[in-house]
Amino acid sequence: MSFSIRLTDEERKLAESYARIHSISLGEAFKKALFERIEDEFDLVAADEAYDEYEKSGKKSRPIEELWRETGL
Repeated sequence: MSFSIRLTDEERKLAESYARIHSISLGEAFKKALFERIEDEFDLVAADEAYDEYEKSGKKSRPIEELWRETGL
């Protein structure tokens, strides 16, 4: 699948510079940026869901120093 996007001259220069620095094509630069953003957003959703699950479980966190004392670290 292919698509086109409109960029200002400044945006185009920035994107081309990024691609050149990373020795990749402009298309690969956009693809990389898009999928990194998608992964980041999925990670945030997963983290939020895990935290909600933790809160609902009723478990409480405690200072790491307590764990170190218990394990002799």
